Amino acid sequence: MKKILLLSGVFLVFVLITGVSIFNDNEPKPLKVYQKDGVVVKSYDYNSLEYFLKKDNDTTYVINFWATWCVPCVEELPSFEKLNAEYRDKKVKVILVSLDISKQIESRLIPFMQKKKLQSKVVLLNDPDANAWIEKVDKNWSGAIPATIIYKKQNRKFYERSFTYEELEKEVNQFN
Repeated sequence: MKKILLLSGVFLVFVLITGVSIFNDNEPKPLKVYQKDGVVVKSYDYNSLEYFLKKDNDTTYVINFWATWCVPCVEELPSFEKLNAEYRDKKVKVILVSLDISKQIESRLIPFMQKKKLQSKVVLLNDPDANAWIEKVDKNWSGAIPATIIYKKQNRKFYERSFTYEELEKEVNQFN
């Protein structure tokens, strides 16, 4: 009888864990998952990345396209990190989309993330056909970075520029 109760308990825990992940984690399957020293970066092609660009709920999303080799991108990262920390409980989600070269994720991106102590969600856009996806992100995007999308449901703004924290906060507050 104890074995049946124990097995039933284990099964129930499994069902609860699986059920939560099924209903709360609808993220597309990444092309690859990079892991090093406890840091995880998921890699997506553009079709899968669109999931993060078109969510329809009551959260404001701040999607920043950047790279470790882009000086203005690196300079503005503290603004996104501060926004992520200060607005975490206000239904604002920051996602940093790295455009770094996939061969350098473990040698460059992950060490950079550790050094800068990035707390925002970081994903890698690994889709070599930039001519196909840049226009899909925004028809006015030249492809230069940094670039940011702020959206909530159908309300969407695209910015091909750098931000200070104050500028970023002002733009986000227009969505709340």
